[in-house]
Amino acid sequence: MRVVVFVKATTDSEQGTMPSTELLEAMTRYNEQLIEAGIMLGGDGLQPSASGKRIAFSGSNRSVIDGPFAETKELVAGYWIWQVKDMDEAVEWVKRCPNPMLGDSEIEIRPVIEMEAFDEIMTPEIQEIYDRNLANSSKR
Repeated sequence: MRVVVFVKATTDSEQGTMPSTELLEAMTRYNEQLIEAGIMLGGDGLQPSASGKRIAFSGSNRSVIDGPFAETKELVAGYWIWQVKDMDEAVEWVKRCPNPMLGDSEIEIRPVIEMEAFDEIMTPEIQEIYDRNLANSSKR
């Protein structure tokens, strides 16, 4: 199963405070372990929400909201995409993670909805478009 592992934002991350050299080294070693175990498919840190934008949808209307966004505890500061056997394996890997922030922090794990979940509503036309998009995205 694939999961997305979210590193939740903190006041420090929203202020753009960079990690210490020691934390950067610890996280690099942790990422190497994930890669060697065949778990990590991708991941990155994110800039503070002040650099971001949100697009609000209401019917056919779209409006752009500039960051920063309120409720730091609801924001994401970084993520990984992992391939794991099950949620228990993902939890065990997160427990091994160095604290990614300077103070208290949280990491959230969310399963990815795999395409098989759409089998009952998938049409041949949608499947063809999906396959074409998947092939094009892997060429990047």
